[in-house]
Amino acid sequence: MFDAAAEAEMVEPSTIEGRFLAFHAAHPEVYRELHRLALELVERGWSHLGIGMLWETLRYQTMLGSRPEEDRYRLNDHMRSRYVRLLIDQEPRLADVFETRTLRSA
Repeated sequence: MFDAAAEAEMVEPSTIEGRFLAFHAAHPEVYRELHRLALELVERGWSHLGIGMLWETLRYQTMLGSRPEEDRYRLNDHMRSRYVRLLIDQEPRLADVFETRTLRSA
């Protein structure tokens, strides 16, 4: 199983990957909610999804559930590509649902 806290300690925090791992370890609820949203759509018959749509839905839901002064975290768009890969790696039902491109930076 993926251990974000352990991996975050092994990766340079100045890289996108390092920041992603640290954020994921601190906020596992982000992955859980993206996973829930994706599976809900797949179970309704959708076979192609975009991480951008899920990301903005999560951003919207997070804002609805709080006030600006209560903001616990910001959803940085640079992390979307890492989350979609994590979804694909962790959930076999999502393997063919998302398209990914080669990562250009670490």
